[in-house]
Amino acid sequence: MATTAGLSLTAVAANAADIAVIAGSAQDAFFNVVKKGVDDAALVVQANGGTVTYLTVPNYDNFGPDLVSLINTAVSQGVDGIAIPVWVPDAQVPALQEAAKQGIKIMMYNSGADSKDAISGINYFGSDEKVAGIAGGEYLAKTGAKKIMCVIQVPGAVNLETRCNGVEEGAKANGAEIVRLPLPANLDGNAAGTAEAIKAELLKDPSVDAVITLSAGVADAANMAIEQAGVADKVKLGTFDMNASVLDRIKNGKQAMAIDQQPYLQSFLATTMLASAIDWGTDLATDPVLTGPAIVDSSNIDAALAGVAAGTR
Repeated sequence: MATTAGLSLTAVAANAADIAVIAGSAQDAFFNVVKKGVDDAALVVQANGGTVTYLTVPNYDNFGPDLVSLINTAVSQGVDGIAIPVWVPDAQVPALQEAAKQGIKIMMYNSGADSKDAISGINYFGSDEKVAGIAGGEYLAKTGAKKIMCVIQVPGAVNLETRCNGVEEGAKANGAEIVRLPLPANLDGNAAGTAEAIKAELLKDPSVDAVITLSAGVADAANMAIEQAGVADKVKLGTFDMNASVLDRIKNGKQAMAIDQQPYLQSFLATTMLASAIDWGTDLATDPVLTGPAIVDSSNIDAALAGVAAGTR
């Protein structure tokens, strides 16, 4: 029995996965929830003898090259697997293809499901950005919006552009139109500057009666803009993703809705399933695994607030 136990422990150690999880900026509150999922998943990976390294871009000013740099860092560290969103395919795909050629397993989460085959990805955990956008556009149009402004905080990021495309499709199918507001990348994380840019557009076009943002932090800035422009009585606010202030506004009737993609599940599942695939060759029959969209509004706000308090929503 002692010999058998020793062999079993040796096998676990030999297969233990060393994983890098690549994520967005730590300045972006969305990734607080992503990191919570990674931290919880790391407990599972470590219990089986593996390791998890969490790598983030400093900001979004040099997004594509910074992501490639993180991929190269993970490869140089000798990881067995990388869990990563594909936000900038032109930059990321070649680097991930090189990683895959070296035997590194790739698991995707949050963005870039269309790139899975190109990078030999195992699976994708996340929302379908187009479907989520359609749901958002439909919701706002069906609740009375006629002209929706879609604010894009990082123009060119494939997941954000796809979200706006979906909003446009859902809005048009329900009799509303959409205008896009691409923001300079250097405003990302700058709430005051973002609010000023949105306010200027609202004042320039008083026919806009709804604003949808593509992240919770930008929703906070949009709320400031709507209030400063004096149009809170006529402009609805919706957003992709959630934070405590977004949910407080929904609770208090100052925001219409949020589209939740459940980032905690995305990162937790991507990390644990990548480790399991490396250690034991497991896979899921479901591909992709969709974690959203889910509309949060006044009808289900209390349950969502409980999740935020736990750091999981």
